[in-house]
This record gives sequence, C-alpha cells and structure tokens, in this order.
Amino acid sequence: MSDKPLPTQARIVVVGGGIAGCSVAYHLTKLGWKDVVLLEQGRLSGGTTWHAAGLVGQLRNHENLTRLIEYSTRLYAELEAETGQATGWKACGSLSIARTRERMTVLKRVAAKARAYGVEAEVISAREAGEKWPVMETKDLEGGVWLPGDGKANPADLTQALAKGARAGGAQIFEKVRVTGVELDNGAVKKVCTGAGDIACEYVVNAAGQWARQFGRLAGVNVPLYSCEHFYIVTGLIDGVDPDLPCLRDPDGYIYFKEEVGGLVMGGFEPEAKPWKETPIPDDFEFTLLEDDWDQFEILMENALIRVPALETAEIKQFINGPESFTSDGYFILGEAPEVRNYFVCAGFNSMGIASAGGAGKALAEWMVEGAPTSDVWPVDIRRFGAHHANEAWLEERVRETLGLHYAMPWPNMELVSGRRLRCSPVYDRLKKHGACFGTRMGWERPLWYAGDGQTPEMDYAFGRQNWFENAAAEHRAVREAVGLFDLSSFGKLLVQGRDAEAELQRLCANSVAVEPGCCVYTAMLNTRGGYESDLTVTRLGHDRFLLVTGSAQVNRDRDWIMRNLGAGANVTVTDITASLAVFAVMGPQSRNVLSALTPDDLSNDGFPFATSREISLGQARVRASRMTYVGELGWELYVPVECATGVYDDLVAAGEAHGLVHVGYYALESLRIEKAYRSWGHELTPDITPFEAGLGFAVDFENHGFIGRDALMKRKEGPLSRRIALFVLKDPNPVLWGGELILRDGKPVGEIESAAYGHTLGGAVGLGYVHDDGGVDRAFIEGGAFDIDIAGDIVPAKAHLRTPYDPKLKRVKA
Repeated sequence: MSDKPLPTQARIVVVGGGIAGCSVAYHLTKLGWKDVVLLEQGRLSGGTTWHAAGLVGQLRNHENLTRLIEYSTRLYAELEAETGQATGWKACGSLSIARTRERMTVLKRVAAKARAYGVEAEVISAREAGEKWPVMETKDLEGGVWLPGDGKANPADLTQALAKGARAGGAQIFEKVRVTGVELDNGAVKKVCTGAGDIACEYVVNAAGQWARQFGRLAGVNVPLYSCEHFYIVTGLIDGVDPDLPCLRDPDGYIYFKEEVGGLVMGGFEPEAKPWKETPIPDDFEFTLLEDDWDQFEILMENALIRVPALETAEIKQFINGPESFTSDGYFILGEAPEVRNYFVCAGFNSMGIASAGGAGKALAEWMVEGAPTSDVWPVDIRRFGAHHANEAWLEERVRETLGLHYAMPWPNMELVSGRRLRCSPVYDRLKKHGACFGTRMGWERPLWYAGDGQTPEMDYAFGRQNWFENAAAEHRAVREAVGLFDLSSFGKLLVQGRDAEAELQRLCANSVAVEPGCCVYTAMLNTRGGYESDLTVTRLGHDRFLLVTGSAQVNRDRDWIMRNLGAGANVTVTDITASLAVFAVMGPQSRNVLSALTPDDLSNDGFPFATSREISLGQARVRASRMTYVGELGWELYVPVECATGVYDDLVAAGEAHGLVHVGYYALESLRIEKAYRSWGHELTPDITPFEAGLGFAVDFENHGFIGRDALMKRKEGPLSRRIALFVLKDPNPVLWGGELILRDGKPVGEIESAAYGHTLGGAVGLGYVHDDGGVDRAFIEGGAFDIDIAGDIVPAKAHLRTPYDPKLKRVKA
C-alpha cells in the first residue's frame, strides 16, 4: 500500500490497476477530470495484464472498434516520449495466413474491409508470406494478408507508462488496497468502501479484469464474463528470428507467433477452451500462473510444429498458463451499467486487452465526461446483455466456445452452438416439428428457415449460396405472392404509462406520438448529435399508455435510454413486457383473407387502415392486431398473450391452409426487408447516423419542437450530406452478398455494405450501404457514378438506387 493516506473523497474511483484501468485514468486526466483515484488490490498489471502476449492488430469487423485500436497504436507509439517510461511498442506489422481456399476468401474480405476503413492491407502470395516470415513452412499455404500498421508491446511496461501519465495529469494511484463494496444512494454511486477506509465519490469505474463480475455483484451490476485458461510458450533463440519479425497469425492452426529476444512466443485459441472454474477468484491471485496443461495445449503445439519445424528442436524456456476473462459474444464490455447511475465498466477483453485498452479507455473517459458515447460502440456496450447472461453455468458453457471464435472460420451467418434453448417462444416445439432451423438472438431461439420434407434443418456454411438458399427463396416468394406466417415473439416490448407518458415520449421521439389511441407511429429516438439511439414503433393504447416495439437485442438499451432521459419528477413507468406477449406476423396479399376467416372484425382498408392497432377477436382469443409491415406487403402483427399463443398459432395454420400459407423464417424476413430498403437499427441506423443520411427525414416531425436531437438536425437540414444510404443490386444474378463488402464508385472506395441478402424478387443480391464523399453525396453523385462491389477480391458491377426498385402496389420491378 502507498505511504500516502487514502483520500476520503474523489470525483472518480477506478477499481483495477491493469492496462484498462490505467488507460481510463490516463484519459480522464487528459480530458480535465483530474480528481481521479485508482485502486489496485495487488500491484499494477498483476492480474492478467502482465502475462498477456502483447499483440496489437488493428482491424475489427466494426469500423469504430477498428478506429479505437488505430488510436491505441498511435498512443503506444507516443507514450514513451510523453512519459519517459518504455513501452516495448514496435510497429513490426502482422501477417495472417491461409491454409485453405475458404480461409483465403476470408482474408480477401479482410483486405477489402481494410480498404473501406482506410487501413493499409495487402493480399500476398504464399511465397511473399515466406519472405516476410522466413522461419515458417509455406508449402501448404494459399496466401496471406499483410498489415504493416500492426505491432506488439510489453503489457506491463505499457501499463506503467499509462499510470505515470495519469499521475502526471493529477490522478492518485494506490496499490495493495482492496475494495470491499460500493454504497449507493437512490440508484446512484455514493461511495467506495475499502479495507483502508471509504471514499465518497460521484463515479466508479469497474476495471477489475477477471474480478469484474464478482465486484459488479457488490453493487447489483451484471458484468457477464468468465475466465478461461489461456496458454503460450516462450522459446530460446531460433535461427532466422530477428527483432523485426512481424506478428504471425495462422488461424487454421488456431495459433499466433511473435518474436521475443530472438526466440518466439507461440500461443493460440483452441476450438474448445478450458474454463477456469474458480469461484470466487481469490483476491490475492497476483502475478500468479496456473499449472501447465500440455494435453490442452497439444492441438496448438501440433499445428505450431507444422508451421515452424524449428520448434521441434527449440528450447522451451517457459510455459505460460494465465487465466483471462471472456464474454459470451467475444466483445469486451464498456459503458455505464443500466442498473446503477454513474457506475461504468471497462472489462472482459477476450485476450485482446492490450490492443483495445488504449482506445477503450479513451472511449469510456469521453462517455463519462460527455454523459453519452461520442461514437457508436454498440458491439461492446454493456447494455447488450440481459439478466439471463449472468448465469454462471451458462457463461461457463458459452466461453468454452467463444474463446475459439478468435480463429474459428467466420462463416456468414454462423450461429453459436453452446448455451442454446435459453429463451423460447411458446410455439418453439411446434415450429421445430414444422422443420425450423433455429438461430439465437439475445438468448431467444428464432426460426431462420424451414426445412422441406426429407431435409435436415441444419446449417451447411459456405461463402456462396448456403444449403437453405432455395428454402428461403420459396418463403420469400410466398410472402410476395400469397401469405407467410412469422414468429416474431422475440421482439422487444416496452409498456410506457403514466400521466406524463405523452409529454415525455414527445421529447424522446423524433416523430410525434401525440396521436389518437389505436394509432401506430414509426419513429426514431435520437441523441443530441441527431444520431439514432433506436428506431421503433410506438402504439398509443390509451390516454396514458403506450406500447413500444423494438428489436430483440436492444430492449435493455432502449429502456435504459428512456429511463435516463426522463424529466425530473416525471410520472412515467417503463416496463419490459417482452416475455408476456407472443408475436405472430401474417404478411402477404392473402393475409386479409386468412385473418378474416378467424375474426368478425372489419379488416378492410377503410375499416382497418395502415398504421392502425386495435384488439380483435381471433379464433377464441383476444389479441392486439397492428397493421404494420417490415416486408413491404399487406399484413398484420398479432400481439398474443402467451397463454393463448399455441391456440392462436394452430388457428392461423389451419385457416391459412386454403390460402397457401407458408412458415417464414428470419432469413426470408431479411431478404424481404432489404429488397424494400427498410433500415435496421445496428446496421443502417446507428448513433452516428442521422435521419437525413438514412433517408428517413419523413419520419421526423419538426413541429415537435422539444425532441432530443432536434437542434442538431436543424443545423444540418439544408446542408450537403457527406454520406447517404443507397440500395445496391448486383447486375450478375449469381454472386451473393453477406454484408461488410467494399463499395467502389468509379474504382474508388466509398463505403461498405451494412446489410445484405438475395433479392429473389429483384433477381440478384441486394445490399444497403452508405456512400461517402467529402464533397457531398446527392442524387447526381449516386446516379452519375459506376458502382461495383468487392466480393473477396472479385469486382462485381452493381446498380445503386436511392429508392427501392420494387413496387408492391404495382407488383413489378421498376427499371
């Protein structure tokens, strides 16, 4: 413990002295918040940071996460000069190699994504890869990708440099101080309790690494991570290994390498991990390793010997088995906890903490200072988790799989197989008997597609057309031509009620919800920058009651956003009623006929106009029917009490038989909505995108003067747009798009595809993506350019549209 006495108060207390905690403290002081106290129960970097391998690879699947790591590389390159503390940073570049054609396809997609993000990357041959890494065997390789901006660092030295910079900025750092609790007042942080005394504070940052889950529980905060054993070896000198050797990743062998003192560090991510079943994790587990496990390491060692034959005779100086924390989806955890105000989390880095910590610390510090994220970081947002993710038995099962995702083949639409059947629709068993192949979203089992007679409902992954292609095509056509039945029970549903409900929603929603009961309103909830915090449907149920329907994955986030932005003293309650209502959608030209066979209610255009919602009798049940569509056809969403769900489902199936009703899964739903150019939150709509850029200005009511984000939109209303959404249709009907492909205009990168599917009505693959140009993107820019899509190195011509060419009223495709 420091000789200096612990202060009795501070503005911020950071708990955890690994690289993440020190990065947060450093960046808070850089932003002017100098009253920072960092507490470490042992010594700095003594938990998991010290034994990290230290590889820093920039490229991620999400642009803003890539930007965070790009920032890390710049910070690490400058930190030694700023602080005088060595960091071991070396921009040695990195090489990823492919043993198979499928993996080479992945690497070509990686290179195209790098171009979209402005990251330098080059596709190279096996021979060229061997020239950059002369100690490896290359006879079995298809090629590789070279990223010269990647590098490596010494994790413990980096942590000390960040700590030194934080101290220089005014932060106080105390080692050997154990935090025993967090005291709350009215749902907000009040003080941190330690063995050396209490510290009154406004903010807490949980950067406790693999202790973050058990520390979070002290304040009722869910931090769903779980430790796994992670292995690597350190060799003695090897001929041909020099200090400038790039980092090497061989994902088909599950292994990575980096140079260290003339030898190699070799580790990896085996397909089935070994969770560290130590609960609770001992507080004094400091600068400590676990026992060697050569049996678990065997698959990595076998592949390493294939890649570097010299390892067979090399000296093994050290076997490292250090536990690291992993999450259920492979992304780290960042942000303000929805359970407690002013309680922030920066943890669960999935063995990527060194690469991510610089940018993550900066992003969290900005979030704290500004009161909201300054860019879209949804993939790592803590609000993506629900209470069900806190179950330790489930986490233990899931992380066995997620550790291996680092180097598993990233097939399009790949579904995890562990921890399944966590949340199920009331008609799950009926759908399974009907041939449903299920995927999972927010723990919900959801039908992706339906197998035909004699067909097994299992995924056969590929980068071309997968085994369900024709099934989804038939489902797609049924909705366009007859009628389809969807189970959408996983939709998030929030009941907002109270005497101030209308006034508060008017301030939260960009469209006016001051409508008559029984009306549905499509609207955005925006941040102060004018970007999308959510897009959803608001149905007015009564004078002081509203039903908000949102995406399956964002219901916790949406509820948190609403609660945090309610006016002081507002008489409003927000209740998550997702699990109390099943949702069936009946969509297509014959949908009215199917439902009319089950209800006496008037479903005509005059009797039940679009955007109308009311309770109707259906069979022997009472359900809420809302005439909305996410597929571009006539249809109704039916909100059914769960106790009535199986009966209503059976009635719909029976009534639909005469009208050609077909069960439809989420793959067809996606192709239907993209053909119609309907946007999706988390893809085309993010906190960085405004309604103008998304082409949804029509859903903003500027007469509603008080809504959040209005001022930002007014400033941009008349100005040129530097990015704009477009729908792309490939001119060749054979290729498929999966999302993430590079968009080229006249041969130059201008964006990437956000969502993609096959447009079975349009006769080609379709994708929604943003076109960027600093000079402005208008209709003339879209119509005057020649567009292509880079599909793993193949350049495929595409037609760009500002409006969908499919017109359901005319039942034809516009030229």
